[in-house]
Amino acid sequence: MQRDRVAFGRMEEVVFGQPAAEAVAELARRAGATRVLIMASGTLNRGTEVVARIRAALGNTCVGVFDRVPAHTPRGAVIAATAMAREQRADLIVTIGGGSVTDAAKAVQLCLANDVADAAGMDALRGEAPAGMRAPAIRQVSVPTTLSAGEFSAIAGVTNEATRAKELFRHPLVIPLAVVLDPAVTLHTPEWLFLSTGIRAVDHCVEGACADEAHAYGDAQALKGLALLASGLPRVKADPSDLAARLDCQMGAWLSMAPLASGVPMGASHGIGYILGAVFDVPHGHTSCIMLPAVMRWNLPANAAKQAAVAAAMGGEGEAHALLHALIAGLGMPRSLAAVGIGPDRFDEIAAKAMHTPWVPRNPRRIDGPAQVREILELAA
Repeated sequence: MQRDRVAFGRMEEVVFGQPAAEAVAELARRAGATRVLIMASGTLNRGTEVVARIRAALGNTCVGVFDRVPAHTPRGAVIAATAMAREQRADLIVTIGGGSVTDAAKAVQLCLANDVADAAGMDALRGEAPAGMRAPAIRQVSVPTTLSAGEFSAIAGVTNEATRAKELFRHPLVIPLAVVLDPAVTLHTPEWLFLSTGIRAVDHCVEGACADEAHAYGDAQALKGLALLASGLPRVKADPSDLAARLDCQMGAWLSMAPLASGVPMGASHGIGYILGAVFDVPHGHTSCIMLPAVMRWNLPANAAKQAAVAAAMGGEGEAHALLHALIAGLGMPRSLAAVGIGPDRFDEIAAKAMHTPWVPRNPRRIDGPAQVREILELAA
């Protein structure tokens, strides 16, 4: 008999299908916030009215906008945002953007609570809520513009520029207080980014449902999320103005996080993806487009029944890895390492580093060493 536990997070609500500006203003009012710092995508802030509308709705409670978080959330950007939040005495952070901005704000909460003022000081915060870590006192409201779904977890992924490694920072209270899913704000997201992060959400669903530690609670949401994404992403590709399809994708991304948020580990697609992102600067969505079908193909001898459930949720016939490959191809996303400029000469380096990620050792088909990671990389070559 399976024995496990599901720990529910500290998120209070998810608002969906409502204009972001009015939803954020109401959430800030109910939280009693009087000094709100917005952390936003730079292109969204400078090139659209989305951030301006939310700032206007917040009125005098908005004390500033930080819009300098690059991809992969480097430590330096976290420290710069922390300095602004500290200087402005922020009592709530509102994020508007993708996973890099969302994760940066989570890390800012930890830095503020633990008096961290430089990149080196973040060393003491890494890992599973180290002993002595003080809990965040300032919470976050998230308005995501992509589908990577990091806003639904209590984990922040931050890149250490010195080592070019992605590091995890955790605390139950860094999960946002609330999330606002407004499909209209995603209209400004570049097509490649929206669709590729949709495959990142597919990756959450698939690796969650296929994990050895998978359970009924996570499976129910992951497989429904997968069905929404497998249907919604091609509809957005066909008609970018289809807000109903975009909301289906957002709901699918939300559901995709149920396994991870309830303690189910991810697998080799996520683990190898961390290395591709941190070392080669491949966007997270593209890492999933490239690696997930290859990992599923390599894992098939170990979890064929679970992969059959994945295929059924996608509504197709055949093996899951082939259906995933076809979905990704239909969206026009890269499907090989060669497509992002990574050749076999780098495979040994990737394989060695991937063994040190949290997820490769948890892959459902056991990976004992770099040679097996290289087998997967060759399938994705």
